[in-house]
Amino acid sequence: MKIKKGDTVIVIAGKDRGKSGAVLRALPKKAQVLVEGVNMVKKHQKSRRRGQQGQIVIRPTPVDVSNVLVKDPKTGRPTRVGYRTEAGKKVRVAKQSGGKV
Repeated sequence: MKIKKGDTVIVIAGKDRGKSGAVLRALPKKAQVLVEGVNMVKKHQKSRRRGQQGQIVIRPTPVDVSNVLVKDPKTGRPTRVGYRTEAGKKVRVAKQSGGKV
């Protein structure tokens, strides 16, 4: 999986198409990512102790990795990610502009 925690991604499919946000968590075994402000759902939370009120919490749910692309640092458009070796180190590179991701 070429998307890592902290990457800025753009949603290319689904109800939140066009939105962008930072990756909060990557789930490589499920091929999903948790993106800030995308795919938000309301979760009804029951009260845990006496006197405490129940509440509705809005939180993000995972998005399939095939529905997001990394935001190109130079152009700001969605791009795929490739790898290149520079000075003996493996570096992630944007396919469109060639800039480091």
